Amino acid sequence: MSSSISGPRVAAIALLLAGLVSGCSGSSSGPEKPAPSATGRTEAPSASPSTDTGAYRRWGLDAPLAAPPAPPAAKVTDGMKPGEKPKVVRRVDTKDKVVFLTFDDGAEKDPEFVKMTKDLKLPFTMFLTDDIARAGRGYGYFEQLRGDAGHPNTIENHTLSHPNLRTLSPDAQRHEICGQQDRLEKRTGVKPPLFRPPYGNYNDATLTAAGSCGVKAVVLWEATMQINDMRYAEGDKLRPGDIVLAHFRGPQELKGTSMTKMVTNMLRSIQKQGYTVARLEDYV
Repeated sequence: MSSSISGPRVAAIALLLAGLVSGCSGSSSGPEKPAPSATGRTEAPSASPSTDTGAYRRWGLDAPLAAPPAPPAAKVTDGMKPGEKPKVVRRVDTKDKVVFLTFDDGAEKDPEFVKMTKDLKLPFTMFLTDDIARAGRGYGYFEQLRGDAGHPNTIENHTLSHPNLRTLSPDAQRHEICGQQDRLEKRTGVKPPLFRPPYGNYNDATLTAAGSCGVKAVVLWEATMQINDMRYAEGDKLRPGDIVLAHFRGPQELKGTSMTKMVTNMLRSIQKQGYTVARLEDYV
């Protein structure tokens, strides 16, 4: 036997619920900034993977990735002065069982990867090379990968044309690095604070050039995504704070494997080793 609620009672209940949601504070000054906790962390929501089990199963995973801990109160690049040589970061110094995903170049523009990252709310960083990213679908594809406004997946600098910077003069290096800084700032409204040199090759002139146009950190890596698993710079497993290098690649480069399948294999390995994925920009 069903029951009904009259119009006036519905209105009263709606008003009561509105009061509960809005809280009892009389202040209209907006939300307070999160304060560091006793552990030195800023207890604010971090960029977290989706907890939707159905979404993970759609992409071949058995369970959601664990939510990462709150990010540290201080980042690696905090306190740096304008023009200062950037810090070189191969691995983030943390005890958190987190790793950081980075995708380079921008050759493959698979629409399924966009669906995957939105379903999983996967945090990652893109290091784009201009002449590669502009081809085909262009930068609009990567804009789709940026995620929500609160914790976006950022677009960072990977030079204009992907040269081996150690073979270039200081002026040519500055053109490659600062030229891409300017183009990305025009596209995104933000001057990228992070830079990755192609092939991981750099010298002192690279650091000087990068620092002169606003780069705060040169980001390298400790693990590399392979078709079926990962390769490690040291040992045979992940370590806390490892930065993982991946590329925008498709079946032609992956022996018939799609980018989404490769990423699924990588995420399964991360889970199996007891890690989760955090947002690099929250630490660096």
